[in-house]
Amino acid sequence: MRDFPRADDADGLPSESVPTGTTWHGRATNRAQWLLSASGAAFLALGIELAVDSSWMHGIVPLAMSVVGCVAVGLLVIFGTLAFVHVAVKVDDHALEVRCGHIGLPRRRIPLAHVVGAELDPRVTPRQWGGWGYRWRPEQGMAVVVRRGEAVVLRLGDGRTFTVTVDDAAGAVREIRRRCGLGPVGP
Repeated sequence: MRDFPRADDADGLPSESVPTGTTWHGRATNRAQWLLSASGAAFLALGIELAVDSSWMHGIVPLAMSVVGCVAVGLLVIFGTLAFVHVAVKVDDHALEVRCGHIGLPRRRIPLAHVVGAELDPRVTPRQWGGWGYRWRPEQGMAVVVRRGEAVVLRLGDGRTFTVTVDDAAGAVREIRRRCGLGPVGP
């Protein structure tokens, strides 16, 4: 990511002078997800402990079900939480791309040609969307929420919206609006 000089714009948000062909990068992190993944690790360890150290005298079916259940829950919680420890957002000349977690999945790429509006929402909370993660609500659209705070809200040409929490969301909105020719950000 390249750093560019900043100045205050007439709309009160920081302005960046960004040459064409460059890429805007942003990121948001939620360290609380690490605690949740620790609970998944505990379930996984319990499943392994049951498989290795249990007496098989009460029957193989109940023990196998317990082992498989603990291991499955542990893996689901670990991978489900680690996928949303952080989100990386990239805006280039052609699209906005959102990548979640350490392996970049789930991933969403929205061509800028499909964007008809970009807004800053300073108060997005996981509660509004039903929790952390990749969310869909019929009345609100889709979102990637990894923490509470500022977010970019895109209005798409098909009437849907897409929201993503990211640090410096104002900079992302400014960059998207500039690249889409939507004019300056309003108050």
